[in-house]
Amino acid sequence: MKSWWKWLLGVFFSIIVIIFCGTWYLTKNWKPIIESKLKEVIINASDSLYTLHYTDMDVNFSFGNIALDSVALIPDTAVYQKLVKLKKAPNNIYNIQLNALRIKHFSITDILFNKKLNISSVVFDGPNIHMTHEYHAYNDTVSTETPKNLYDHIKSIFKSINVNKVTIDDADFKYSKVEGQVTKVTAIKGLNINIKDILIDSLAALDSSRLFYTKDIDVQLSNYEYNLPDGFYKVAFDNLHINTRNKSLSIKNVVYKPRMNKNDFFRRKKENTTMSAINFDLVQLNGLDFKRMVDYQQVFGSNAKISNGLASFSEDMRYPRFPKNKIGHAPYQQLMKVKSIFHFNTVFVDNVTVTYDDFSAKYDKLGVITFNNATGVLTNVTNDRLLLQHNKMMHADLTAKVMNAGKLHIKFGFDMLSKNGSYTYVGSLTPMKAADFNRILTPLVNVQIASGNIKGISFNMKATDYKNWGTFKFDYDSLHVNILGKPKDGKEAGTKKTITYIINKVLINQSNPDSKGVYHVGAVEYTRVPEYSFFKTMWQSLLVGIVQCAGISAKTEATIMGAAEKSGKVLSTMGSMVKGTEKAAVAVGRGVGKAGKAVGKEAGTLGKEIGKEAGKVAHGTDSLFKRIFKKKNKEIEE
Repeated sequence: MKSWWKWLLGVFFSIIVIIFCGTWYLTKNWKPIIESKLKEVIINASDSLYTLHYTDMDVNFSFGNIALDSVALIPDTAVYQKLVKLKKAPNNIYNIQLNALRIKHFSITDILFNKKLNISSVVFDGPNIHMTHEYHAYNDTVSTETPKNLYDHIKSIFKSINVNKVTIDDADFKYSKVEGQVTKVTAIKGLNINIKDILIDSLAALDSSRLFYTKDIDVQLSNYEYNLPDGFYKVAFDNLHINTRNKSLSIKNVVYKPRMNKNDFFRRKKENTTMSAINFDLVQLNGLDFKRMVDYQQVFGSNAKISNGLASFSEDMRYPRFPKNKIGHAPYQQLMKVKSIFHFNTVFVDNVTVTYDDFSAKYDKLGVITFNNATGVLTNVTNDRLLLQHNKMMHADLTAKVMNAGKLHIKFGFDMLSKNGSYTYVGSLTPMKAADFNRILTPLVNVQIASGNIKGISFNMKATDYKNWGTFKFDYDSLHVNILGKPKDGKEAGTKKTITYIINKVLINQSNPDSKGVYHVGAVEYTRVPEYSFFKTMWQSLLVGIVQCAGISAKTEATIMGAAEKSGKVLSTMGSMVKGTEKAAVAVGRGVGKAGKAVGKEAGTLGKEIGKEAGKVAHGTDSLFKRIFKKKNKEIEE
């Protein structure tokens, strides 16, 4: 019995000695072989484009570990230029440097007996990755040659390579985009990448569930901030998450805003331009084609979602405006000018508030209009002209609460291939108080809506870059407006009673249908001012409909203008007559005796004052009507 145990223990210790001796032998003698094979694999797999460098290698066959120190995977520029001439160069090249590369738990027996390399994990320590993209048109053409995949380059050495997990933590990533003589560089720090289930064999390249031979690539980046080159804006986000298995990309708390406060922004700009500030809680892209994105810099996905955000736009009339021709610069037209091709079947907008504010130099006040809780859907969002040949229309169906009150529902149809910017917009507004618009009207044009009920608005419009036309319906009652005096020394002025009375009793209908039961429908024919933006042009066209529904037709306007001129002439004549009376009164006063001297003096003074006041009234009335209907009054148009 004892001899049996001695024999068993002897066999066991003999096996241990053989293993350790074998491990020592393999470690000592296979290290040069591994180094040679490793470099050979890199050269063969990249058509000699890349070479591998490192300062030291530590091999431990007992645990199946290999560690490389100061690793660099460097592209050979001479080989790259040669491939460019042969029209075989890839669009992307990489320069990767690591403090260390650690390969853990590989099986030496699988390598020796099965020609299979199975690795549990690979860890990149201190990675610095530089990706350079240069577009080559020949990569878009269909080659007559059968392209070699990665397996074709390694099959003479291994039947397969499988890596369960690759970890890249806290990487510095630099992306350079070469366009002719210009190179644009974007740098990112703190990038974390986890890659799962890499398989290279005879069938892996045909597996549609794999991207670049992997089952899953997960990328995360936190607390990113980038100052744009214009010196005014920055972009930032809390977290970016990319997952190739889910084909998704999400960005949390994404911000695009000025790098300074509003006053400093306009002070530095020295002009009345639009300042934008945008913040979304979540931007998510789904169904992404990552291979297309990496190979061709094209963003194709099934849908996108923008959730819970605020988009604010500000202007300041205290600074000069330098008008520019904005024909062809509508938002949908700008999409067609984006260099990278993109396509989404659907874009969902959920709970986004849009605000516009403008500071009035004349009245020293800030006017604001809001579109709260905007929600809707955009379809066929693309700038791909090939796809647009089959369906050229992009549609948008949006709802929002105007001034957080009436519900605005508007549908757009954009002809993305139209040479003259053809589009349509159809919409409606539910009941709300007209006075809700005082937040924008009173600060900017010094008008106050005292009362009024908007029962409903509907419109059906067509447009191009040059004109807008269609029908406009506006149902309301109890409308009364106040024309305010100009504030002085920071104090509010009262209502201008005369002009307020004329506007309410003469110029506008207090309801639609009016007091005679006539229902007014706006027939809009609006010619665009080239310097007006897309949204301002829309508003101006709708304003034409509002004015017509309020009873102010072109004929009415001309009649009132004529009446104003006639009134001015009549009152001027009255002023002259009174001045004549003044002179007569003075002459009479001089001709009487001492007893009537005082009376004559008072009569003369009275006549003079009456003449002055009559002249003022005449001149003021004439100017007043002209100001009301002066079409080129820039402030009222704004």
